[in-house]
Amino acid sequence: MNYWINTVSRDHVQRGVDGGFTQANHGKANNLQKLAQGDLIVFYSPRTSYPDGEPLQQFTALGKVMDAEPYQAEMTPDFHPWRRRVEFLPCTTLPIQPLLASLNFITDKRKWGFPFRRGLFQIGQEDFAQIMRAMQVAPELLAHAA
Repeated sequence: MNYWINTVSRDHVQRGVDGGFTQANHGKANNLQKLAQGDLIVFYSPRTSYPDGEPLQQFTALGKVMDAEPYQAEMTPDFHPWRRRVEFLPCTTLPIQPLLASLNFITDKRKWGFPFRRGLFQIGQEDFAQIMRAMQVAPELLAHAA
């Protein structure tokens, strides 16, 4: 099992929660192909909406990848983004600021936002478990990341 962060505005995260899916990097398939069925993914929202929403800087959702391959959806006749099916887990939103000092994937604490520019990226089990605990994921679900 691998652990991931997907950087997505809160309004787009909510569309994914409502529809049971995630997209990454503006609908491209390449990073989504790295996900495996059963992987866990947390969503970090720098803004409330894309591209000009209010700053948010919160973890806004968390889920489990449920399919083995990306699939393509039609949003408009000219836009067919790639997606992965996700089962979203009950959790609370979480400001990132209190965790910055303790997250290992953030190596330069002064430039902490830099890793999120990659969109979808892998993190370690320890960091993921810490985020899950702070988002108040139920203990039986936490066992998957501990």
